[in-house]
This record gives sequence, structure tokens and C-alpha cells, in this order.
Amino acid sequence: MKTSFLTFAVFLLVFDANAQNAVKVVDGDSLEINGASVRLVGIDSPEYLQLCDDESGNKYECGQQALEYMQDMVAGCLARKEDIRCEKKGTDRYKRDLSICYCGGLNLNEEMVKAGWAVTYRHEMFKPAEEKAKKAKSGIWQGRFMRPELYRVLKRYSKT
Repeated sequence: MKTSFLTFAVFLLVFDANAQNAVKVVDGDSLEINGASVRLVGIDSPEYLQLCDDESGNKYECGQQALEYMQDMVAGCLARKEDIRCEKKGTDRYKRDLSICYCGGLNLNEEMVKAGWAVTYRHEMFKPAEEKAKKAKSGIWQGRFMRPELYRVLKRYSKT
């Protein structure tokens, strides 16, 4: 995985000169576009501080790698002067837009799952991409990991 964005802060702010869109990558499954919070529907990416095990059983920062993968996709998209556009499918309890987002013809939600940096979440629309990533041992599928939803629950209960 390229580490070109490790020198940047956790959040990447990129301006698209054509569309005048400010796109901030929050994590592997969340964006902020012109100040609006967007949660990529149908996927769940490791949390930023989440660790996973690689194929040898060594811990690695899978949450940070998921973030970097999304940052690379967004930066590449905007460098090609392609718009990031999102199709809103609903709103979650945190008032974020639940959306499928695209860069040109690339479905960012599906690409995160296909690359193994997200799992399907509450929808089956990306299940074929997840099966391919799992079979290829891509991203988090290279070893062992805790599903992000369970990781969040355990973190929440460990604070009480």
C-alpha cells in the first residue's frame, strides 16, 4: 500500500477546481462534501484506530490503511478532474446522508469492498465484491480481523 498520505493529517481536504467541491475523507466509509456528512451505504470499513492481523498473525493498522485507500481514490479522481457525485439513498440516525458515491464511472462503495478495505453492511448489494476480495485475500481478508461493527460495540462497552 502506498504511504504517500501518511504525512498528511487524518483528514484530507481536496478542492475540485471544476466543480468547486470540497471533499474531505473522514475514514474508509465516510466523506464530507461541501460540509455535508456522507456515509457510504452498504459498506463498513475498519475504524481509524482498529488493528487487524496479517497472514502471519502480525498486527497492522488496517483502519489507517482503509482511510489511505479511500484518500488515494479521491485524490486520483480529483486529479483527473472528475467529480465525486453521491446518490442519496437515505439518512442515518446521525443525520448523515447514506449514499452510493461515484468518481466518474467508479463506484467508491463497491471499490472499497472489492479491494478488501470494507465489508458489506446491512445490505447485500456488494456481496459479490466481498466474496472476490475474500477469495483473493485482499485488504483485511489477508488475515484475521474483527468486523468494524463489533469493534465499535466493544469499544463503546470498554469505556463504561
